Amino acid sequence: MDLTRRGGRKAAEPRALKVTLDGLSRVDGSARFGFGDTVAVASVSGPIEVRLAAENPSLSTFEVLLRPLSNVPATQSKSLAASIRAALIPSLILSQNPRTLIQLVIQALSPTRSRSFDTLVAAMINASTIALLNAGSIPMKGVVCAVAIGRIKSTTLVVDPGEEEEAAIDASGCFAFSFGNGLDDTRCVWTNWKSASRSFDEAELARCKLLASVAAKSVWLQIQKVFEGDESGGEEEDEMEIS
Repeated sequence: MDLTRRGGRKAAEPRALKVTLDGLSRVDGSARFGFGDTVAVASVSGPIEVRLAAENPSLSTFEVLLRPLSNVPATQSKSLAASIRAALIPSLILSQNPRTLIQLVIQALSPTRSRSFDTLVAAMINASTIALLNAGSIPMKGVVCAVAIGRIKSTTLVVDPGEEEEAAIDASGCFAFSFGNGLDDTRCVWTNWKSASRSFDEAELARCKLLASVAAKSVWLQIQKVFEGDESGGEEEDEMEIS
């Protein structure tokens, strides 16, 4: 792999991670996350009153709404919102506040290009996780972190492909991992890995998961550092870069 082409990054190294604990008004928690210039913001409200039709007598209703930066077909937005919800559900304890609503709103802050779509999805998942942690009002049993993987010219797997690599990508996907008690308590909870150039390869998927898990651990460690060093209630910006 030509590291010069990646700006000196290793294959398992994402771009600079940018984390902001936003102090958005009228929400319980908010956060912004970016891989380089690929950025998303998320806000969490809840537990709050739920409309009768969505009320669940034994669990909180977890609703995910997606607001893209540019016009994206409604069907695609709803499908992506459902996928992000599925990735986050394993980390939440929804049984402690039944008959209430937890609402997650996600906004893309970067243009959606087809080849960088998976990186934006990963940024959305990470922003959502940080917003949930920032809110502190929803019990959690784990933390979900995500990264994108790209395959370049059918041979090389890389984390968080940059714009200069996009033209050579022939397979890609977002991988989300749930971290429980410690970094060793890790499992992949969602992926959308896809390849247009050849049939499904289980061994390749296993390599993707391994590479992605290393980078996802780095994301989780950086998020921990932000919260450990935050004494302002989430109103100041912390930008963390992986060295």
